[in-house]
Amino acid sequence: MDKKKKLLAGFGTVAVLVAGYFLYEHMMYVTTDNAQVEAHSVMIAAKVGGYINAVHINEGMKVKKGDVLIEIDDRDYQNHLRQIKGELASLEAKKRDADKNLRRISELFSKGVVSQQQFDGTTTSLAEVKAKYEAVSAQVAQAELNFQNTKILAPSDGFIAKRAAEVGQLASPGVPLVGFVDAGERWVTANFKETEIEGVVPGKKVNIDVDAISGHSFVGVVESVSSATGATFTLLPPDNATGNFTKVVQRVPVKIRFENVTAEQVETLKAGLSAFVKVHKH
Repeated sequence: MDKKKKLLAGFGTVAVLVAGYFLYEHMMYVTTDNAQVEAHSVMIAAKVGGYINAVHINEGMKVKKGDVLIEIDDRDYQNHLRQIKGELASLEAKKRDADKNLRRISELFSKGVVSQQQFDGTTTSLAEVKAKYEAVSAQVAQAELNFQNTKILAPSDGFIAKRAAEVGQLASPGVPLVGFVDAGERWVTANFKETEIEGVVPGKKVNIDVDAISGHSFVGVVESVSSATGATFTLLPPDNATGNFTKVVQRVPVKIRFENVTAEQVETLKAGLSAFVKVHKH
């Protein structure tokens, strides 16, 4: 009988300890596993059209800012640039001649040798040449920009997440060719229940466990709490005025910034990884 009492007392003690632990956790922390690692990512597209001559990247490759990722056939753009530069050189010569002619006419006009009509005509001719020169100068600048854009460069240090370009493929302006992830900042977007968000405020310390990285817990800090729930900006936000109202606990996105992560850890913190976060309420 005494043995049975001791056993029940032991179970009771364990139950009290477990209940106390969960109560402490509830009071001191708020947690969620509805969280993902985020990074600055972008789909890089060509600014000009043309056939792809070279692709210098593969998925997973690390690149530096300014590295050439893809090269588009530049012969058409180079020929156009030469043609426009030739037109500009011709207009530049005409502009110099028109300017000299105006100076001569102005001197003769001051002496009363030429008429007002001749002076006005010369002034108008110079203005027209200058206008054409400015217009063609802009075309040259655009042609140079188009020629430079035949080489698609890395916008910053980062990683190639997706490659959708092959040699011989016809690139079109605005059509994505490369999925790029920046090598800099990493953060977690955690979605907390509206009933738990009260103690989550900017500046609170956070413990972050990433599912794909076992044996290491990251430290972070709450950077911002969204001013709207996740459902607010969906394609079809719920309309509770229809009469078909069903209460659903909403989720509030919270941005959590990683603290003191190394460059090597950034490489392992891939965008989209699932995470478990624990926010210190006190």
